[in-house]
Amino acid sequence: MVKKTKKRAKTVKKKTKVKGTNYTAKDIEVLEGLEPVRKRPGMYIGGTDIHAMHHLVSEVLDNSMDEVVSGHANKVDVKLLDNTTIEITDNGRGIPVDKHPKFKLPAVEVILTTLHSGGKFSNKNYQTSGGLHGVGVSVVNALSKKLELEIARDKKFYTQSYSKGIKKNKLKTISRGSIKKGTKIKFTPDDEIFGKENFDSSIIYNMAKAKAYLIPNVEINWSCPKSLIKKNVPTQDKLHYAKGIHDYLSALTSPSEPIFDEEFYFKVNIDDNGNNLEAVINWFDAIDPINESYCNTIKTPLGGTHENGFKNGMFKAFKEFSKIKYERKASQIIQEDLFGSSASILSIFIENPEFQGQTKEKLSSIEPGKKIETKTKQVFEQWLAKKTKTAEQLFLYAYNRSQLRLQNKSELAIERQSKRKKITLPGKLADCTISGNKGTELFLVEGDSAGGSAKQARDRQSQAILPLRGKILNVISASRDKINANQEIIDLVQALGCKRGDNYNPKDIRYEKIIIMTDADVDGAHIATLLMGFFYNEFPKLIDDGQLYLSVPPLFKISKGGKIFYAVSEKHKDEIVKKEFKNSENIEINRFKGLGEMMPAQLKETTMSPENRTLLKIQIASKDKKKTKKSIEALMGKKPELRFKFITENSKKVSAENIL
Repeated sequence: MVKKTKKRAKTVKKKTKVKGTNYTAKDIEVLEGLEPVRKRPGMYIGGTDIHAMHHLVSEVLDNSMDEVVSGHANKVDVKLLDNTTIEITDNGRGIPVDKHPKFKLPAVEVILTTLHSGGKFSNKNYQTSGGLHGVGVSVVNALSKKLELEIARDKKFYTQSYSKGIKKNKLKTISRGSIKKGTKIKFTPDDEIFGKENFDSSIIYNMAKAKAYLIPNVEINWSCPKSLIKKNVPTQDKLHYAKGIHDYLSALTSPSEPIFDEEFYFKVNIDDNGNNLEAVINWFDAIDPINESYCNTIKTPLGGTHENGFKNGMFKAFKEFSKIKYERKASQIIQEDLFGSSASILSIFIENPEFQGQTKEKLSSIEPGKKIETKTKQVFEQWLAKKTKTAEQLFLYAYNRSQLRLQNKSELAIERQSKRKKITLPGKLADCTISGNKGTELFLVEGDSAGGSAKQARDRQSQAILPLRGKILNVISASRDKINANQEIIDLVQALGCKRGDNYNPKDIRYEKIIIMTDADVDGAHIATLLMGFFYNEFPKLIDDGQLYLSVPPLFKISKGGKIFYAVSEKHKDEIVKKEFKNSENIEINRFKGLGEMMPAQLKETTMSPENRTLLKIQIASKDKKKTKKSIEALMGKKPELRFKFITENSKKVSAENIL
C-alpha cells in the first residue's frame, strides 16, 4: 500500500511538470471591453447575491442624482416594473450622443461599453459626483440581460438597446420620445449572473427615499406594482423633503423621544473649492447608536474618514468644554460615552472621493477627513458655548454613561477575580433551595397578599417568589436615572442576578423561567404589561432565549356538588357551564377579585403547579421586531398623540368580550 501511494505521488508530479512546461504566450488571456465584468462580477459589484444585484440600481440612481446635485435636474422617476426589471429616469442634460473624438462612436455608446469612461474624471462637468459615470453604467450594462436607453437632448430623441453589454442596434434618432429632457434607463439583470434573485421593493424604495432626504430640492417619484409590495412600501409615492436631513433623523428615530430639545445641526464648506459637509445629531433614551453617512449621495454603511472626522471633531470640542467647566469629572469620559445612544446623519460632497473597493461602502479619502474634523470641532465649540443648558445636560448624560461603564468594568474585574461572586438578594425574595438554575422558576407576584399565598403554594425546592409593590415604573418612557433609582426595579435586578442590556450574560441568570403572575383583571393586565415592558427594554436577550412567561390565573370558580372547575374568562366560564352542567340550577360561581383571595391550595392547583397550569411564553419573531418596537413606543412611550392614534386605528379589531 505504501508503494502504491508513492507511485501515485510520482504521477502527479509528472503532470504538474508537463503543465508548467507548456505554459506559453498563447495561454495569456486578454479580456476586452466588458468581458472582465462578466468573468469576475464580484470585483466590480462585490458579488452576485441580492445585495450586488441592488448595487446595479444604486449605480444608475447615483448618476441621476449627480445631475441633480450639479443643478441640471430636479426630478427623478424610479419605476420597479416587475421582479427583475427597473426603469430610472431623470430630467437632466441627457448623456451626450455626439461622436467621441478618439473612438469615432456616439459618446453614449462609449460610456456604456467601455470601462473607465465618462464625464466625471475632471471637474468640468460635475464638481462632485457619486462615482465615475462610465464605470457604473458600463458595469450595469455588462451584467444586464437587457438594457434599453432613451435620451432627450437638445430637443432631439434617441434610443438604443443592449444585451449582456453588447449593442443590439445602433443609436437611433426618433421623432418623439417618452421624455422631454434627460435620460431614461430600463434594465433587467442577467439571470446567468444573479440566478433566481429578484428585486426587493423595500430596498429600492428606501434607497430612493434616502436620496430625497439628502437633497431637499429633488422630487423622486416612486412606483411599483401591487404584487411586489412588501414591508409598508406604497405603490406610488412622491418623495420630497423640504427639511432634508432633519426629516430624515425624525423618520429614523420615530417614535423614540429625544433626550434633549435641541439637536446639533450644521452645514459648512470644508474648503475653498465648494466641498461641503451637512450633519445632524441628537441623543435618545435606550436606542442603539444610528450612524447614517453619505458621500456625494452614496451611502457608506461601513463609515470611513468622514465619519471618523465628524466624531473626532465633536469629541475634541466636547472634552475641551468639559475640562474647563467640570475639570476632573471630564477625564473619565470617552467617545463611547458621548455617542452611546445617539442618532446622526452625515452628508458630504467632495471632489474625487476615494472609496475602499468598487462597491463604495467605505470612504478612504484622507484629506477631507482631516478638514471635516477641524470644521466640526469649530462649529460644535460654538454650539456648546451658545446652548449652555443643553450643553450641561449633554455633559451629565455622557458623565452618567461613563460611570455606568466604569461600574460594569469594576464588577467584571471582581467577577474574574472570584468564581464565587457574592450576590446581595432582596429581603422580600423567598428563594428556592436548588443550587444552579436548571428547573427553577421565579414568580413575580403582584402585592404582599398574593405574595403570601404564593409562598405557601410554591414548591420550595424549585419555585422562588418575589412580591412587587403595586404598579412598577414604566421604563419605556422613564429616564435612565429614574429607572436606576426605582426600588422595585433594583430588587428585581438583584433577584435575577445578572446584568442588563449589552452586558447581559445568560449564564448569570439565577432562574430558568421568569413567570409574571398577576390578577386576572384590568389592573393585573396593566402590571403584567409594565413588567413585560421592563424585560423588553432591559433584558431583551432573556425574551429571545424563551425564558419569560405569563401565568394564566382563573377569574372564576364554578362548582356544583363535588365538581369544581376554573375559568379564565367570561367566555370560558359560559363554555364550562354549557358543557359540564346539563342543569344550570344550583351552580355556584365565584369571581376571584385577585390572587390574594385564593387559598394557597387553589393557587397551586390552578396557576403554579406544572401539572395543571397554563403558561404563555413571551416571544417576538425576528420579522416582527421593528413592528413590535413601534407599537411599544406608541402605547408606552412619552407621546400621548401616538397612543391616541394607535387606539383609534386599532379599536375596531377589539371586541367587547376581549376587554377585561
